[in-house]
Amino acid sequence: MKRLNISISNILPGRKTWLGVGLLLAMASCTDLNEQLYDKVSQDDYGKTSSEVATIVGGAYATLRGYGSGTPEGAGIICYPTCEYVFFTQECSSDEACIPTRGTDWYDGGRYQQFQRHNWDAKNSGILSVWRYNFTGVSKVNAIIYQVEQSGLTTEDKQKVEAELRGLRAYYYYNLLDCFGNVPVVTDFTQKELPTNTPRKDVFAFIEKELKEIIPLLPSGITYGRFTQNVANTLLARLYLNAEVFTGTARWQDCLDACNKVQGYSLTPNYKASFAIQNEKSPEIIFSIPYDHKQGTVGNYLASMTYHYNQKLAFDPAGVYQWCGNGICAQPGLYSSFDARDVRRQSLLIGQQYSAKDGSEVLMDDGSPLNYTEEIDNFTDAAKNAGARLNKYEWSANDSWERDNDWVLMRYAEILMMQAECNFRLGYTPTALTYINQIRKRAGLDDLTTLTLDDLDNEWKHEFVFENLRRTTNIRFGTYFKPWWEKPADPADKHTGIYPIPQEELSKNPNLKQNPGYEN
Repeated sequence: MKRLNISISNILPGRKTWLGVGLLLAMASCTDLNEQLYDKVSQDDYGKTSSEVATIVGGAYATLRGYGSGTPEGAGIICYPTCEYVFFTQECSSDEACIPTRGTDWYDGGRYQQFQRHNWDAKNSGILSVWRYNFTGVSKVNAIIYQVEQSGLTTEDKQKVEAELRGLRAYYYYNLLDCFGNVPVVTDFTQKELPTNTPRKDVFAFIEKELKEIIPLLPSGITYGRFTQNVANTLLARLYLNAEVFTGTARWQDCLDACNKVQGYSLTPNYKASFAIQNEKSPEIIFSIPYDHKQGTVGNYLASMTYHYNQKLAFDPAGVYQWCGNGICAQPGLYSSFDARDVRRQSLLIGQQYSAKDGSEVLMDDGSPLNYTEEIDNFTDAAKNAGARLNKYEWSANDSWERDNDWVLMRYAEILMMQAECNFRLGYTPTALTYINQIRKRAGLDDLTTLTLDDLDNEWKHEFVFENLRRTTNIRFGTYFKPWWEKPADPADKHTGIYPIPQEELSKNPNLKQNPGYEN
């Protein structure tokens, strides 16, 4: 009789999986965050009814939050919650963000300098985190699908439940396709053989097939935090938007067709409403990761990774705000690339900081003013106040280490931008302008009357600043391989468009082959 450790709290240990990456399976918290503990419940006894299965399925959604070093999945390696190394690796390899070395802070073996300069290797632990975050999600979803298959649900009900799970798995595989290209595609929890690489085109085809098959089975309409038809069509549109990069064949019209099926959402009049503490109220959010620190959710402390240590004095009159690490910030030139009227520029914090207690200047530990500068004079020995800070999500003086803002994965503005870009690339510039100008109007900017690829690229950069889309956009527009601040031009073969498969994974699984350009 198979026995499973099931926790509807957070991330608790389960059984090991075969995937060759040393991952641990677990059942995790339900998306409604109501804690119930089932210790060593027999699979034969639990998971037979629809309510029990729904509880178990919640564990699949919880995998989106990632894992900290205090969890079994993160034991022995750096942590990989969504907001930290997974986010860092993507953002700091783009032209958007960076993590300067400040004295002895934020060197960490040089991994952040490698992100910036595109000279990473297979031993970079941030890249390992991206791999493990996504494959841990895949492994847990496969385990939960297996358990649903053993449940007492009808065949029809199993198909509906599994459709959501397959959608989450497709989301993880999209990330893997984007980041690594040639990754193993495994859907069978009982498989014992170590998997081999699947060519990038075939990974693309797998994701496309999965999404098209599950869409009729998914919930229609809007259900916050669930993988619905709208979420699946948004992911399918993303897939088609980047199809030329992934497969060599453009799929612009297919992207438009998928976008047209996303219904029921609207732009919020206030751009920042989608990033408020209670952003679940936003009519723009298509898919997000729910967070509530009172329920013990983990993986949402990006604010603590960006602000200077003494930012607490500007946020909290008592000066007891959560610890800040003075790390990730904007690259020079990002802040000034925004029009002064653009409300989205408020996503970056710059300038002198003032005490929330008495309005005096906040000082750094050396007595100089805490005045965030856009410029970073020395990437490898930066001043403590250098770099505009990530200020997109609303903060409060009462914030805990884990914030309560839900982490936005997809929102309606992305649909509009995909419609603008695809129409432009297909030659329908007037139609493209109707979509991009909706975005610009909300930002407080004048309508464009003409359109170029550079205009589209800039609008993607400004609308989705610090939303983990920039690296993919850089690659699609070709800017990724050009020189920019503290980065030379990439190698002529452009192998840096995907990351190397981590050396730890190659060592554990001899069936895996390294991606081209990283063999030595």
